[in-house]
Amino acid sequence: MSVGSDGVIAGLRIDLRRLHETWMELVYPRQRGAGDTVLGTWQPDTQIGMVLYRAWSALGVPVIALVYPLVLLGAFVRFQTRRIGHTATSIGLLGVVGLSLVVWGALAALARFELSLVSGGFLAIALAGGVATVSAALAVGTKSAGGRAMTVLLAYPFAMTALFLPPVVAALFSKTLAAIVLPNSTALAQWLLDNALAPVGLAETFSRTFDLEGLGYVVMWLAISFPLGWVLGALVSLADLVRPTE
Repeated sequence: MSVGSDGVIAGLRIDLRRLHETWMELVYPRQRGAGDTVLGTWQPDTQIGMVLYRAWSALGVPVIALVYPLVLLGAFVRFQTRRIGHTATSIGLLGVVGLSLVVWGALAALARFELSLVSGGFLAIALAGGVATVSAALAVGTKSAGGRAMTVLLAYPFAMTALFLPPVVAALFSKTLAAIVLPNSTALAQWLLDNALAPVGLAETFSRTFDLEGLGYVVMWLAISFPLGWVLGALVSLADLVRPTE
């Protein structure tokens, strides 16, 4: 077996041990990282206590089998987002805003003077750029405010908004983009109604309450961006718990 394979297997063992110790610490004291301490890992001193201790330990095995793939996914998301985060941190909030304005401004200028776009193309790109710039600024600003909770609750959702919302806003002002973005958004909304909301009895309520027209598409993608951002933030937090970078 190669050295690289040995390293991967050793890393997997460390991850699984940390996960199991964390599971044990939900009920019992001095479990996570206590094996190498002077006091060592706590264990019950009665027979029935030890039976319950081992039963809880065994119950954690299938739970860990379900959770560990999420840890690996969270580690991948963390790697990708922190590459972007390091760049954003290095240039600062004003740098992010300035860079976004330059890029989207250049695209808007091309749309206005060079490209043969349909009517509304320039306005669509300009508005999309404004939405992207504001969302990116909010993502960087909330992350810079500090704290894991702020990052998970706001920074990740605003980052998703910066990704998803600009093409939707642009589609409201461009027939060419509307022909692509809006039908696909409608199909996604129908899928969510049938597969996510119908099983919990909310499909009819949403259908009666919301009309998927105009700004309704913007509201829909905002409603998708925030939960998706929370999920990604939770995955990264899980990866930080099992695979701390410091």
